[in-house]
Amino acid sequence: MATVSSFSALRSFRAASTTYTTVFTLRWLLLAALVGALAGTASAGFLVSLEWVTNWRTAHPWALALLPAGGLVVGLAYHYFGDRVVRGNNLILDEIHAPSTTIPLRLVPLVLGGTLLTHIFGGSAGREGTAVQMGAALADQLARWLPRRERRLLLIAGMSAGFASVFGTPLAGAVFGLEVFLLGQVRYEAILPSFLAAVVADAVTRAWGVGHTAYPTLAALPLTAGGLGTTLLAGALFGLAARAFATLTHAISKVFAKTIAYPPLRPVVGGALVVAAMWGLGTMRYAGLGVPVIVEAFQHQLGAQDFALKLLLTALTLGASFKGGEVTPLFFIGAALGSALAGVLPLPVALLAGMGFVGVFAGAANTPLACLLMGLELFGVHAGIYLGLACVVAYLFSGHGGIYGAQVVGQAKHPLLARQAGQRLGEL
Repeated sequence: MATVSSFSALRSFRAASTTYTTVFTLRWLLLAALVGALAGTASAGFLVSLEWVTNWRTAHPWALALLPAGGLVVGLAYHYFGDRVVRGNNLILDEIHAPSTTIPLRLVPLVLGGTLLTHIFGGSAGREGTAVQMGAALADQLARWLPRRERRLLLIAGMSAGFASVFGTPLAGAVFGLEVFLLGQVRYEAILPSFLAAVVADAVTRAWGVGHTAYPTLAALPLTAGGLGTTLLAGALFGLAARAFATLTHAISKVFAKTIAYPPLRPVVGGALVVAAMWGLGTMRYAGLGVPVIVEAFQHQLGAQDFALKLLLTALTLGASFKGGEVTPLFFIGAALGSALAGVLPLPVALLAGMGFVGVFAGAANTPLACLLMGLELFGVHAGIYLGLACVVAYLFSGHGGIYGAQVVGQAKHPLLARQAGQRLGEL
């Protein structure tokens, strides 16, 4: 009798589970479509605007002199209207860890306008932060129609949608949202919302006629003992570069906060320093995203100064409170470093550039799986082993720091670092 009762209970549980899963899937098909449409449309408009300001700046190099003035506008806007949203990506991560208040919708025009001002006057910054913040803020406006416990899923889906649509990498975008907020762990409860939102957002951006940079498909290369050793060494160097970038950016930010009491003046001073540095170098090679140099890194060996100068100028730009993001500059730093290493490491220059492209980002953001998928989506599957090893080793060698101060350590990267688990990255 007990056996029959247990079997009946199990069957009822399975039926209820199937019903709940069906309802959950259908609801998130609708929600993810809305999130993807909002984020994809926002990213499309942002990318078109960013291309326009980049072309304008290239045609008018004198605009670099206005970077301090642009910094003042950005600083004043965030000081008087930004309050909570000045924390950008870290605000979103905090809301995922401990949901409290809906992200203000004014984050969208603030981060969009701030990023475009940074780029039109030649600041060295990226675009991922803008897309991720817009995607999460727009998604969060839908939270009022969801149970409170599911708001976290909505924010993660918004982050995934923004990332996927701005780079044209839906798989990487989906996993980025799952991987970025908790170091050392992937939270699978958001896997369906993340994947659906990322796929829809990417499709919507492309439907608007907005394309993405095309990178070369990396050729297949058998993994030999020498190739394995070279890849491990390169991955370690990429991780150390990521660590240096994150450490320097946070240090510059702290110095500016300590020495300049009035926040709107920080990007003014930082902008003046960036202008002086670029004028001293006599080139605009390191302004803006630097995509042409990234493409160049795959074609022939670059000098070591390219990755070092981009690292310094981006850390200064972002540390002084300009807006944009870190990821595309990290692509530049990694690709340029990998390309430079082709002079001493026995691997093709394009392969080393691709490994650096994803490896430095993997270490800086602590997202090795997302970066591996990004490498496969951008460079093809033939070099997957090399790309994967570079991402994993860079992740290990970047330490427990990162570009996102609100990223929480869920699990140590390896047992010897277990004592540091549970600490916030921004406190290290």
